[in-house]
Formats: sequence, C-alpha cells, structure tokens
Amino acid sequence: MVQVFKSSTALVTALALTACAALDTPDNLEPVDQGDAYQAQYRQPDVSRGEAQFLRSATLNAQKCRAPRGGAGGKGSGAAAASALRGERLTRNDLVNIRVGDDETFNGDYVVSRDGTLKLPFLAPISAQGRLTSQIEADIARQLLAGDFFADTPRISVRVADFASVTVGVSGAVFEPQAVEIGGVPGDQVDSRRQQALGASTEGRNLSAALRAAGGVRPDADISAVEVRRGGTLYTLDMRGVFEGQNAVDIMLLTGDEVNVPSRGCFQEDLMRPSPISPPGISLFLSNLTQPATGNAPSAIGRETREVPYGTRYLQAVVNTNCVGGARATSANRSSVLFSRNPITKVSVVIERDIENLLRRADRDDYDPFLLPGDSIACYDSTITNVGEIGRVLGLVRP
Repeated sequence: MVQVFKSSTALVTALALTACAALDTPDNLEPVDQGDAYQAQYRQPDVSRGEAQFLRSATLNAQKCRAPRGGAGGKGSGAAAASALRGERLTRNDLVNIRVGDDETFNGDYVVSRDGTLKLPFLAPISAQGRLTSQIEADIARQLLAGDFFADTPRISVRVADFASVTVGVSGAVFEPQAVEIGGVPGDQVDSRRQQALGASTEGRNLSAALRAAGGVRPDADISAVEVRRGGTLYTLDMRGVFEGQNAVDIMLLTGDEVNVPSRGCFQEDLMRPSPISPPGISLFLSNLTQPATGNAPSAIGRETREVPYGTRYLQAVVNTNCVGGARATSANRSSVLFSRNPITKVSVVIERDIENLLRRADRDDYDPFLLPGDSIACYDSTITNVGEIGRVLGLVRP
C-alpha cells in the first residue's frame, strides 16, 4: 500500500502529471510512418481503436516486391540445374573404398587429394572433384585396360566410406553471409559399426545446411532462384518447395562452391516461419528492469538473451519477457521499445508501443512486427509505478 504525506499532496499531483506526459516518439531515418520501412508493421497506428481499418501491412510489404526470378509459375524452371547437381559427388578429403575384381593390387581406402584427384598405384591421377563414383569407376577401368593390367574390362567398385566436411561461401539475402563449414561427424558421434561398413551417407553437406549455417534466409530472399556457382558454371535452383510441403531441391555441396541468395527487395510474411532454410530461432536481447542495474549479478548479465521460435511477433515477445500482466491498477499501460535493423540497408529502427492499447486493438496484426535475429526489447513501467518511484526518490512516498 502506498502512503502519501498530506503536506506533499500538491507536489505528488505535479509528479503524476509529469509522469503522464508523453515522451517524444522515437525518430527513425527510414520512412516508418508511411509503412515503407523493412516491415510495414513498424508503422504507428494512425486511427483510433474504434476506427480500426482492414489489415494493410501485407499489401504495403508486397508493393515493394520484385517478381520472383524463378517465374510466377515456373516451379520446374530449375529442374535441369538440380538434375545436373544431384547425386553423391566427391570433393577434397572424401574417403573412398576402391576394389578391383581378381586383383588386390589396387584395393584399399583412398582420400581425395587437395588437387581433387584419386591417386592409385601405377595409374595416373584420376579426377574426382565434383564427380560421381560411377564416373570414377569408368576412368579406372579405362586406365587398367590401356596399361595392359587386364585384357578384359574388370569388375570395379568405388564406394564412399566417409564424407568430409566442406567449406562454401554463402552471400546475399541471408542473415550472416560468410564462408561456412558444413558436414562431417564429430568423433564422439561416430558409430564403430558404421565405420566398418561400406558406403556412406550424409545430409550435413546439403544446400539447406549451408543456408542455415549462414543464419538462414531473410524474409526478403528470392528462394525461387538460389544460385550455386561450381567450377565456373552458375546453376539456379528453385527452393520454394521447402515452404510448400513438397520435395525440396537440396543438392550436396562441394568445397569451393559459392552460394548466393538474391533479394526481392521486400518483406515476405510467408517466409517468417520455421523451415530447413530458416534461422533455427531468435536470440532476443531484453531488458525488463524496474530499477537500473547496480551490477552484473543482480541484473542476470549472463542471461541477457532469450530464445524464441522464428516467426515470433512483438506481442508474443513482450509476454515472454514478462512485460504484460500483474495488477491492473499498477501494471497496466506499460510500454515497450523494439530495437531492430533493416538487413538490406543496415539502418537501425526503434519502435515504441503502448502494450495495453495494442493488445486491445482489433487490427493489432497490422502493427505487430515480426522479430528478427538480433532484435532487442526494453520494457517500461506504468504511470502509477513511475509516480511511486519519483515519490520514493524524493522521500515523499513510502510503502
């Protein structure tokens, strides 16, 4: 219970009026009010709750979209490229088991050399980088016949015993463009029986693994035309099936491949959901302090982030960070601030919302932004709490 000294009634009243005074709306370089920022949901409500209009954010976002390079209906447009890249193709450091029928001279395990070749005894180096095992079998047979090792074509088996990790460059509309290393199995996760078996399989070297290792595709990505450059040839792949519940184009990558994800220049709400090529989640930076922190320990500095699923919206986050709820008389009418950054322009944006007003609006989805990796949220207390805090600072109010 709050007790106010009678002699200070006028001053407390003045403090209340001061606390109720609205602060300036945060300024932004981007045209947030016009709905022309990265998300149209960043704009402030321009009508009252009683005059709430139909939802316009999706339309405002879509107005900036360039046509998908894969074509409006061309889901098979990248089929030829996908077919050319499919299969278990070898790359540097892969381990293969080679056996030649009726002659143990060439039998054994071989590692694809740094120059991308397999070096068998008595034979010239055999190109392996980017090639199928069937192609290598044919080359070995050709050399054995040419070198008079056999009069007739021998039986040859080339099998992958272990896939190595690969390093590929990923650029464009991903959250963390960089060179990434994907594939490979940690030593403590290898099954000894699998090590002894012939053959190998891995999903860790797939295109989807590389996109996720680079932070996942951004909401402005054009996934109808994902580019893979290999050996001087550019392939364009349509990966829209990832979000449509269809068999997705997901090729195996090789060391030296370069991946680029074009941008459509707009925010696509249908990409804001979990998928094999989306960010695995969002580390949300937060501050929900009634008092400024006096040190690292009491402010839990080691736990300044919270994981939320990809596709989480602003209102979900403020609930998750305990910004909503409590006694209506003292806890209602809190506000919170969202700090974000346009991943295309790299320009920051600050959005402030009155939580109570937003949660009561019928058109809340129009002003309820999706959260992006690296976003931060800070919560501010209600007017009642602010008045009590000012009074305690001046010694006019006591519990």
